[in-house]
Amino acid sequence: MTTVDTANKILDTMLGHLGFTASIEQQETDDGPCLQIHSSEKEAIIGEDGDRLDDLQYLVNRILRRHDSKAIRVKVDCEHFRAIQEDRLQEEVRSIAERVKSTGKSFKMRPLNAYYRRLVHNVLVEDPDVVSHSPDGDDRLKRILISAKNQSVSPE
Repeated sequence: MTTVDTANKILDTMLGHLGFTASIEQQETDDGPCLQIHSSEKEAIIGEDGDRLDDLQYLVNRILRRHDSKAIRVKVDCEHFRAIQEDRLQEEVRSIAERVKSTGKSFKMRPLNAYYRRLVHNVLVEDPDVVSHSPDGDDRLKRILISAKNQSVSPE
């Protein structure tokens, strides 16, 4: 049984114990394997701003790593919620970068988890005129500061 098959079984068992009726589709994405949940109860599975989806993904990967410390990370999505959120965030970041370049003023984003912060940094790597910085610390959610290169940092 592959890691993805094992993850699928773990997720299916968890959803069953939680009382959800769902089907799970295995997909291969640019970020690696993804388990796409299809259910009429998608709002309950996704939670507020994807928090329950994050929890499911975290638990699936923790259980996987407990059995195999070298297991690959598996993404968990529901009705393409994450993909839609990622597209929106990328557009938002590009818009913010344009505003920072035109005004010269830095911009502090809303708090983001590590996955979305990495996504923001990766979008901005392509733009030679802006830089992004995440503060140090152990907080799960952090704000990214986006500023023009060679400009003083003063958040909007």
